[in-house]
Amino acid sequence: MTDADGSSSAAPSAQQTEQSSRSLWGLLTGRKVKPRDGRQHDESTETSHGSNGASRPGLSNLRRMQISDVAIPKGEIVAIPVDTDLADLVEAFRDSGFTRLPVFESTLDMPLGMVHLKDVALQYGFDGATDDFDLKKLVRPLIYAPPSMPIGILLQKMQSQRIHMALVIDEYGGTDGVVTIEDLIEQVIGEIEDEHDVDEDQPWAEESPGVYVALARAPLDEFEAEVGIDLSIPDSDDGADTLGGVVFLLTGRVPARGEIVKHPAGVEIEVVDADPRRIKRLRLQVPKVPVVASEPAD
Repeated sequence: MTDADGSSSAAPSAQQTEQSSRSLWGLLTGRKVKPRDGRQHDESTETSHGSNGASRPGLSNLRRMQISDVAIPKGEIVAIPVDTDLADLVEAFRDSGFTRLPVFESTLDMPLGMVHLKDVALQYGFDGATDDFDLKKLVRPLIYAPPSMPIGILLQKMQSQRIHMALVIDEYGGTDGVVTIEDLIEQVIGEIEDEHDVDEDQPWAEESPGVYVALARAPLDEFEAEVGIDLSIPDSDDGADTLGGVVFLLTGRVPARGEIVKHPAGVEIEVVDADPRRIKRLRLQVPKVPVVASEPAD
């Protein structure tokens, strides 16, 4: 799967696959797609953006959006080396909350495939007491795709090959990102919440005393009333209405998953879930005694 120089040999085949995107789009939608010089006008593409310019879920995204629009960047990929033992593998699954993890040889640019949590559970359990564990035996194949491939084509490949994770491969054969089938489906039907996600009707939950797991869109004023701390940003002309807005104002960008942001009031905010476009979930550790921001000296 990898070349001797350390680059993935999957890049050329991924680029060739993209050439069939127009015909496969017809298979996905059941519509005839004319060549580019006489392409049919699709009114749905004009309404696929909200008033703020962000993409709205819809079928038109399957053709309009590329893998690079939805992929998790390389720096945020949770992956494991092939020589990982069972205890460390179980810990990686537990810490990340994922059911699939990419497996690599020596660097992420030398991927071998992925390991599924179900395979580990069925063959070894979770007690880490086995001496004959070999991660390489559990490695399943991945899809390799270029960042410019339409997401509808990748979704069709995932369905036909029954592989629900793809690595994004750049022009040099290196790993550029990762995308799962859930990332693609969310572009059509909206965000998918599972049993471990915070209930939409409950914007936050107290995980332990003083520690809250919250949706990024949780109303700021209601959370402030809950914890009794003012989370407004000192000396800022911009205001935030949500917890995610507070984090964005503090950092000036969309922070990466796992990043920790410290608020002047003493609250420590961990980004539990985020993608390149938005913050999704946060973990907030609230101090017992609120920190009072010092006034600037005259």
